[in-house]
Amino acid sequence: MLKIKNIATYSKIITTTVKGLFLFVIIIGFSSFNVLKHPFFMCVTDIKHNIKQHSLNISIKLFTNDIENALKKTTGKPIDLLNPNNKPEMELELFNYIKKRFVLNNNQKPIIINFIGYEKEEDVIWVYLEGKKVNQPKTLKINTTLLYDYLPQQTNIIHAEINGIKKSSKVTNPVCIIEFNF
Repeated sequence: MLKIKNIATYSKIITTTVKGLFLFVIIIGFSSFNVLKHPFFMCVTDIKHNIKQHSLNISIKLFTNDIENALKKTTGKPIDLLNPNNKPEMELELFNYIKKRFVLNNNQKPIIINFIGYEKEEDVIWVYLEGKKVNQPKTLKINTTLLYDYLPQQTNIIHAEINGIKKSSKVTNPVCIIEFNF
């Protein structure tokens, strides 16, 4: 009987000790992972040509805190894209920022971009733009420096779909030009 009680007691001690050590190893592992983890900064742009309307539909996905901080830095004003006091003013600030840092050329001709709006999706915002009177591109050249002035390690990914042909590329600060041939 004594042996069974001793084994049961040791079993409880070992089980508690093992659980504690396991928890300790997990905590140390996660905390060291966070130290070694390097943050990444990126923006994704989708461009689609609408043949019927002769337009380019553009959507840009930006992390909300990154674009808000970049706008604060460039305007010197408090920025809250999610709960703006004056939404038309906020849209104007956002569009002014983007049109200075996102330039499109179709067949070596500049495309005038119009601001459609923006919306929130979890921790990102989607900005919607449109280029009107755009013939089907043979060469689409994109100059993007979105967030480059705020985040030196920024990467911008561009997806373009023209006449059913999809192409993608990326640039990382300081490189800013992408050219697609269709």
